[in-house]
Amino acid sequence: MRVLISADMEGVGGVAHWDDVTIGKPDYERFRRLMTAEVNAVINGVLETEPGASVRVADAHGQFRNILVEDLDPRVTLIRGRPRAMSMMDGVQDGADAVLFVGYHARSGAGPAVLSHTMNGANLDVRVNGRSVGEIGVNAMLAGRIGAPVVFCSGDDAACAEFTDVVPGGIAVEVKRAVGQASAETVHPKVINSRLREGAARAVARRASIAPVAADGPIELEMDVHRPYIVDLAVLIPGVSRVGGRTVRFETDSYEEAYRVMMLVTTVASVPV
Repeated sequence: MRVLISADMEGVGGVAHWDDVTIGKPDYERFRRLMTAEVNAVINGVLETEPGASVRVADAHGQFRNILVEDLDPRVTLIRGRPRAMSMMDGVQDGADAVLFVGYHARSGAGPAVLSHTMNGANLDVRVNGRSVGEIGVNAMLAGRIGAPVVFCSGDDAACAEFTDVVPGGIAVEVKRAVGQASAETVHPKVINSRLREGAARAVARRASIAPVAADGPIELEMDVHRPYIVDLAVLIPGVSRVGGRTVRFETDSYEEAYRVMMLVTTVASVPV
């Protein structure tokens, strides 16, 4: 059995502010340790249910260099650093029987939701075939393209609600309750990690009953961005067209291609002018 764990950071228990997840800020080192511990708890749950599973972890926050390699469970391998072909989901292209999301957050515009956004703060909204989606949705559809169900997600209450809407039957583990965009009510890490281990074990055990998220072509991708100059840059990408002062569109028969364009536009959005 092949398992991919995609680990973000904004949805880790206790995280409530951008400083908590930003390299160089005083609390970042504390929260990367907590992130690593949450990933280890999920690994324990997976391997309790499937002792022979091959588990890969994709570090999927910021520059993708957050998980402490020396503290990670030695039974797994870690994919870290960027850029990567499949971004937050790198490794899925090699095949997976189950995918788990750890430390995820709600999409841009959701609220109350801790640090809600979609890829970065420049994206006001991302739509696939007219449906507004966040990182939970776009990554679940990428897994679905290879027939892999996303069976588990952890994060705040808003992220959990978003996940169960995208993946009916999936196991969501709430590690904190959003009070606002930069405030949360959380429980102790020991309690969180116990819940994560148990939830991951249940999720893997019931994977056969959780359907992959469909993302069949044709695909229409639309992205609303915060600053109009991002549109000026994005239309330099072949196939991307301007459909408004802040909106670009890309049409394709391949969801994987749409995903790569989505990540490229997001990267372009960080270019200063």
